[in-house]
Amino acid sequence: MRFLPVSLTTLLVELADLQETLALFASLEADPVPGIADMVPAARTLMIRFHPGATTPEALARQVATRDLSARIAPSDKLVEIPVRYDGEDLADVADLTGLSVEEVVRRHVESEFTVAFCGFAPGFGYLVGGDPALHVPRRQSPRTRIPAGAVALAGAFSGVYPQESPGGWQIIGVTPEKMWDLSRDPPALFQPGYGVRFYDLAKRAYTAAAPVATTDSVASAEAPGGVSFTVLAAPMPALFQDAGRFGQTGQGVSSAGALDQGAFQAANRVVGNPSGATCLEITLGGFSVAVSGRTVIGVTGAPCPIEIRDAEGRVQQGKTYRPISLEPGDVVTLGQAPKGMRSYLAVRGGFDVAPVLGSTSTDTLAVVGPDPVTKGAVLKVNTDTSNLMSVSLEETPAFAHPGSDDVVTLDVVMGPRSDWFTQAGIDTLSSQLFRMTPQSNRVGIRLSGDIPLERKDKAELPSEGTATGAIQVPHSGQPVLFLADHPLTGGYPVIATVAEYHLDLAGQIPVNAHIRFRPIAPFTDIVPAKA
Repeated sequence: MRFLPVSLTTLLVELADLQETLALFASLEADPVPGIADMVPAARTLMIRFHPGATTPEALARQVATRDLSARIAPSDKLVEIPVRYDGEDLADVADLTGLSVEEVVRRHVESEFTVAFCGFAPGFGYLVGGDPALHVPRRQSPRTRIPAGAVALAGAFSGVYPQESPGGWQIIGVTPEKMWDLSRDPPALFQPGYGVRFYDLAKRAYTAAAPVATTDSVASAEAPGGVSFTVLAAPMPALFQDAGRFGQTGQGVSSAGALDQGAFQAANRVVGNPSGATCLEITLGGFSVAVSGRTVIGVTGAPCPIEIRDAEGRVQQGKTYRPISLEPGDVVTLGQAPKGMRSYLAVRGGFDVAPVLGSTSTDTLAVVGPDPVTKGAVLKVNTDTSNLMSVSLEETPAFAHPGSDDVVTLDVVMGPRSDWFTQAGIDTLSSQLFRMTPQSNRVGIRLSGDIPLERKDKAELPSEGTATGAIQVPHSGQPVLFLADHPLTGGYPVIATVAEYHLDLAGQIPVNAHIRFRPIAPFTDIVPAKA
């Protein structure tokens, strides 16, 4: 085993192959090491997130290194059959790459029995192994910006099915009408690790779709008698319900999401006397306006936006961020655009009444999991349960000075886990030059532009492996992407460094056109297991 640093709370265990990875994963699930918070298995790595107060990277590495990797995982008795229309855009290219005819590619794919090795990239995306070795083909040189939902594809030793429309670089050989991710199912992911999978050709066998299951709207209705509701009058950019995050769902390929500025999110709840994890609204770039139906208290934190309150008689007063604001029936609250920062958090006393999805009310924009984005005309119900409320806080302050679009923001980074995939010039470039945040950035990640691309040693393909929030992934262009809370669970490009956890909130507040300087807090080196 090789132990590589990812961040201050995450390490990557590199193993010889997938079998060793699955054996280690199974061992740690059956006999957990104290302090492990979460694990993400991948092609030949296991990413482990740990509680820093319970263990250290060196102590964790020592305990993991003793595990037996010779065990083989017993396959599940569950077999899933997937219908396919074999008319994919890359089917002819796959035939050329393998030296087979199109008909032979289809025959070999249909006659293979696959196993779901692990899930990642997107909710419900299972990495399938065990197919015909003749069908092993590389990823496309230039990834597509759009791959349709249900695309059946190949990459390296894996086969897979895209659960939803997304970008991707796998070779598409067909499309299935089967829903790979469906929140009306339990579990939602059709593919679960260990399941057997077979594909069949729709040209030779009919398929009957399952009847859809009716689901309820995730946003609670405001038609129930009593209580307070907000009616959204303006939302230039849709607001998002957010909480602390969605944890424990990595086995289905679902990352944590959650508020990008966790400190501001928690402060907003303290301002109104809520438990720290109560659901808030995350508002990007201001312009958001609501009318309130009853008496309540709100708090706004994060980016320092101007707050205007207009009462039923038309009188206007100004509110302050990080201070409780008392509202009366008929009041209209409008958040202006903040001169600095990017995201504001609006909390209401009692919290918003929103049904959790997979244990969380966070809206994950990449995975499309959680409550719908909040747009003009939405009616938001306030929770009427007051049993766990506390006194409002009058002592909250921002944790840092919010950056403006002309500022240079310094972010501390942990080098690794793939710093050694880059030349010394590439590593030096990471910390010596400024990177501009481009308008293509969002909650998935900050797309950066630098004058000098980060130079890699070669163009080798990296087998998919787990990625952490804050990871600085470098595609072939050499222009890095800094992953934020809605990032994919696994990725296929090397991560040169990862932003230290204590600077993630700051990263979530960087506005477009601001510049970022990365400051390594230590040189890259493998983690050496502690001595017994």
